[in-house]
Amino acid sequence: MSTADLPTVALRTRPRGGHPFVFRKMVGPSGEASSGDLVRVVDREGSFVGVALFHEQSQIALRMLYRGPEKEFAPDFLARRLKDAVYLRRKALRLDERTDAWRVVHAEADGLSGLIIDRFADVLVIELFSLAWFRRLPELREELLRLFPGAQIAVRADEWIAEREGFALDAAERASGPERVWIREDGLRFHVDLRHGHKTGFFVDQRDNRSRLAAYARDANVLDLCTNSGGFAIHAKVRGGAGRVTAVDLDEKALARAEENARANDAAIEFVHADVFDYLRAAQEERTRWDIVILDPAKLARTREELPRAERKYFDMNRLAMAVLKNNGLLLSCSCTGLLPAETFDAICTAAAHQAERKLLRLAQSGAAPDHPVDPDCPETSYLKAFFYAVRHRA
Repeated sequence: MSTADLPTVALRTRPRGGHPFVFRKMVGPSGEASSGDLVRVVDREGSFVGVALFHEQSQIALRMLYRGPEKEFAPDFLARRLKDAVYLRRKALRLDERTDAWRVVHAEADGLSGLIIDRFADVLVIELFSLAWFRRLPELREELLRLFPGAQIAVRADEWIAEREGFALDAAERASGPERVWIREDGLRFHVDLRHGHKTGFFVDQRDNRSRLAAYARDANVLDLCTNSGGFAIHAKVRGGAGRVTAVDLDEKALARAEENARANDAAIEFVHADVFDYLRAAQEERTRWDIVILDPAKLARTREELPRAERKYFDMNRLAMAVLKNNGLLLSCSCTGLLPAETFDAICTAAAHQAERKLLRLAQSGAAPDHPVDPDCPETSYLKAFFYAVRHRA
């Protein structure tokens, strides 16, 4: 395959910067190109710009995969990108020494916009965000098996995204891969539910934040809110040597997985099935206090229209969490809402502290683990915010 074999799509404007997204209003008539095609992109003068995935109806009309001289485009770009991605994780980051669960491909940051691949032991989970990648599943499977011989491959797609992109996984694809698998992380074991768990099954992006939190947990009483699989709670108890650890979640299935993980690691943790808001209000009334509180809710906004409501929820959750911390307690507050900038999230936490009559000291700002690299040209690849705060009662 060379660029001469690809349908051509012309831009209405001159390309600016290196962002991989080209929006629909910037794209001219598509000619022979159809949604899901790999296309040759030219500017309004007809000069070659690069190669992209095309979608006629999507707001993101072009997902750029290559920019540069036309003669240097490699037909085997997919194999090369995957090989580079695996090299980064295995050789540079040496992740296999710590864990057998890591992100193989982080979408735009690895030059494969619209595609996420996670590894869980001997299982690779492909998460699709683009019709074009759905159509290239056979090629993806083939290339992945070259890099991970004998691996099982599961395919996942959020129904909301799949509907917007115009594809649907059939029953066999939805049931692909095993239902569950056990992984290791920093000497601990976790059960991953590949069919019903959040995202691709386990929050590998929080790996380093779990480890950092554990370093602060010696003899501390810890409250892990939105615990999901119990990752923070178990790290705090087993690796950190925490005292009393309480983990709260409203999802009964997630809580059952967390309890199973705690048993597998001999972690004595109190698990509570409750709404976080109700639990915190009750704790405040009962004057129950903790040394450390972890607040790691699921994504609260998919679209910009949902952001105001999400910001109010973040404000209320953080205000209540600060109210149940002892003086000089530690708050780890996280947000995986990609549309919410880190500066805005920090400002929300600061405003919540003011209303709770607390003084907030920022100890550290973190994000996703390094197997989720950030492309400076694509801010969307930096989605996770994790702020470590000291919380002081006002004198």
